[in-house]
Amino acid sequence: MLEKLLIVGNGMASVRLCEEVMRHAPGRFAVTVVGSEPQAGYNRVLLSALLAGDIGEAEIALRDRDWYEAHGIRLLTGRRVMAIDPAGRQAVLEDGGRLAFDRLVLATGSSALRLPMPGMSLPGVMSFRDLGDLAAMRQAAQDGRRIAVIGGGLLGIEAAYALAKGGAPVTLVHVMDRLMERQLDRRSAAFLKRAIERKGIRVLLDARTTEVVGRQAAEGLAFADGSCLPADLVVVAAGVRPNIELAVGAGLPTKRGVLIDDHLSTVVPFIHAIGECAEHRGIVYGLVQPAYEQAAVLARRWGGELDAAYEGTALSTNLKVSGIPVFSAGDFLGEAGSDDIILEDRAAGLCKRLVLKGRRLVGAALVGEAEDGLWYRDLIRTRSDISAIRDGLIFGRAFCETLSPGLHREAA
Repeated sequence: MLEKLLIVGNGMASVRLCEEVMRHAPGRFAVTVVGSEPQAGYNRVLLSALLAGDIGEAEIALRDRDWYEAHGIRLLTGRRVMAIDPAGRQAVLEDGGRLAFDRLVLATGSSALRLPMPGMSLPGVMSFRDLGDLAAMRQAAQDGRRIAVIGGGLLGIEAAYALAKGGAPVTLVHVMDRLMERQLDRRSAAFLKRAIERKGIRVLLDARTTEVVGRQAAEGLAFADGSCLPADLVVVAAGVRPNIELAVGAGLPTKRGVLIDDHLSTVVPFIHAIGECAEHRGIVYGLVQPAYEQAAVLARRWGGELDAAYEGTALSTNLKVSGIPVFSAGDFLGEAGSDDIILEDRAAGLCKRLVLKGRRLVGAALVGEAEDGLWYRDLIRTRSDISAIRDGLIFGRAFCETLSPGLHREAA
């Protein structure tokens, strides 16, 4: 008799887990997936491209309903799990229905943060997190309304770019002194800021928002320095909060996320968590790649690979931000005893910064051109001796291959 596997959440982590289960543990489970959104799982990373009109809605789909049906997976959309009962091995739905399980995986993701300040509940204040947010944002852009986007991370920058491309005057507001401070050093972030401004987006840094101003609806932002920014729509993209309510209600240990071990298990061995809701070794990743790696490890264990374990993800950033290549890995900020190699071409919008310590590359940050990013990442991970190519390292992989083919093969 097949085990009943219930996956709560139908985002990118959930879809990948279904794929991995079909690959590594076919025939073991009767799988049920339940998600609160009305659609089948989609690629949330591409929402900004969809908002910008660069792609169509069909291009963000991951797996359609026919795929689930073909693999014998029961898919319930537009249904919300309100509680889980570990002792009775049941999940309670919002409509009072119950789903039995032998194993349960929490893949509940995260929700957009609502900043703790006056005016956040006014009409005209919204988040940018799922497909349901797009219609209002798209209409505001088409109407040419003044839009303020709070948050200078990836999601905020992408939202600002998409809205500006749609025709709206957009101001990007960030409390920190540089954009994407978790991924870029000051120099690289300054290059990114200039590139974004060339796209017609106003950028305000060191801007601490204290209030959304307005009587009946949002009319602007007030800042700690006493200044005010007029705005007809405020989009909040200032971070996310892991969805851990189900775990808390079930008595499972949580901190920022649901606590899991190297086997992706909670303290209850038949309840697991993956993706943005999970906390592993003190880290909540909030990124796609760790979720995919976690899904693969869990499915491999179910398929009989009992030595499979998740030991964490070595993070790097490799993406296009508003069409601008951005990459970072390792200790890109540098520390005492490290050396920098920097290449700047302001006319071309190119900035490359490598951080070295002794004979090792320990960090890299690239803006404007990132073709060699993964090669730099591998040099960092393998702790390769780069002495023979130090003088040419900033010029990239192809150049360095002529200097030391052996190192090229080792790090490839």
